[in-house]
Amino acid sequence: MSEAVNRVLMTADTVGGVWTFALDLAQALAPYGVEVCLAAMGGEPSASQRAEAAAIGNLQLFASEYKLEWMEDPWRDVEASGYWLLDLERRLHPSLVHLNTFGHGALSWSVPAMLTAHSCVFSWWASVKGGTPPASWNRYRVEVERSLRCVPVVTTPSSAMQRALKRLYGVTAECCRVIPNGRDPQRFCAEEKQPFILAAGRLWDEAKNIAALRDVAGQLSWPVYVAGEARDPNRKSHALPGLHMLGKLDQRQLAKWYARASIFAAPARYEPFGLSILEAALSGCALVLGDIESLRENWQDAAIFVRPDDREQLTSALQMLIENPEVRVEWAARSTERAQRFSATRMAAQYVEIYRELTGERSMRCAS
Repeated sequence: MSEAVNRVLMTADTVGGVWTFALDLAQALAPYGVEVCLAAMGGEPSASQRAEAAAIGNLQLFASEYKLEWMEDPWRDVEASGYWLLDLERRLHPSLVHLNTFGHGALSWSVPAMLTAHSCVFSWWASVKGGTPPASWNRYRVEVERSLRCVPVVTTPSSAMQRALKRLYGVTAECCRVIPNGRDPQRFCAEEKQPFILAAGRLWDEAKNIAALRDVAGQLSWPVYVAGEARDPNRKSHALPGLHMLGKLDQRQLAKWYARASIFAAPARYEPFGLSILEAALSGCALVLGDIESLRENWQDAAIFVRPDDREQLTSALQMLIENPEVRVEWAARSTERAQRFSATRMAAQYVEIYRELTGERSMRCAS
């Protein structure tokens, strides 16, 4: 890497998979001599998150409680976090800024800035509820468009998400690039598989469609275990009777469950990438996934697909794998082989190329 790129100011949230993405990318950037200054928002990092960050030698964590742009009544916090980020830039002197949130693309950065769009409310709404969000989300759309317009490069974790940005916000093909997420395969392994089905994700997020597993669990001959946060950002609890609830697990705990699970189920309605699916595949699980564009893109011929709202099809797919161990082992082998495409090393190499471009010359803005 060019000597000019030695420090990146990166944003992340503490709520979902963006946190994992940011830590994996930071660690994979270490061989390039890049220090990552991680500005965390969305709530104070947990003790386990702080421990994960502290274990990465080239990462320095800056924590905050600022709300993210998709949270309830966030705009005062978004403005305040903008001043905080600009102050971090002034003090830390990064080579560039890598945003993983939509609230700050239009700030007056003194160094090049890029943005990774992991998901958005409008594409979520279209997939989960149909149509567009109510008028109360109009400001969110304006601010997202503004951020996307003001950065020279936007990346997405899938072509499906790239198409959504073009359709919803007018992002042009020239400056929107696809870089699939990746994980370190050494973090995951397959142990002796046990007779249970595993799911993971935010229980309160309708996009994950964990409720579908609740509805079919009583018809399956194996138990269904679910790992994930049951309380939404407003602290409302979302119980799912019939499922074995594991609660929110840290990465090491979850890896142990992946290692022993025979089947991983993610009947998602919306999933721009799906890190939990990749983690399960790296752990030798057979996959049953929602039949949506982004998951077909990554897991075609390596997973069994079911329509997210078809309970009968979901039951049949899961029970078929339960009753046919040879078929189950074959699908597990396919998922593990496919998962090798999605490494953190490959992901970091692609981001390095963009970092080089950005520090070499400034590009035109993305959307008209």
